[in-house]
Amino acid sequence: MPTRQKVPLRALTTEEQMTLERLVKSTSERVDRVRRAKAILRVRDGESFAAAARQAGLRSATAVANLVERFNDQGLAALRIRAGRGRKATYDTTARAEIVATAQRVPERRVDGTATWSLSTLQRGLRKDAYPRIGASTIRRVLEEAGSSYQRTRSWCPTGTAQRVRKSGVVTVVDPKTEEKRD
Repeated sequence: MPTRQKVPLRALTTEEQMTLERLVKSTSERVDRVRRAKAILRVRDGESFAAAARQAGLRSATAVANLVERFNDQGLAALRIRAGRGRKATYDTTARAEIVATAQRVPERRVDGTATWSLSTLQRGLRKDAYPRIGASTIRRVLEEAGSSYQRTRSWCPTGTAQRVRKSGVVTVVDPKTEEKRD
């Protein structure tokens, strides 16, 4: 049985209409936002919630009814994913800090079985110590979020810094244009 259209879609402002039409035509926008924009435009054109859901690629007429209700209250903000959606973080900030600290310390050859950290040796060390299911891609992502990158010297350093061997010993060199290069 189709969902009754209890709450009709309010009249769209010209700005909202132009934004929705631009979203629908966009090739670089998130698919979920495009689908929601399509559904709103279909309902505006007088189609039923079920037809709008089918043509926009949404799950059901109820989903469109809920979207229309949110759109009436929030406007274009209803197209975004609401807070609390998506997968929860597996490793909290303490665990992430421990991963970064492990990567930045010099490995002990006998204990860690390596002279320099690679993703696989970091994974092996972290699995042995505290995180039995951690993956290499998770380690890489955590280190990149912390501002580190894998250097040619097979060490993890904060981005924009590198360790160089000089006659006086190992020194850390900092690139002053790091932020410019990121943009």
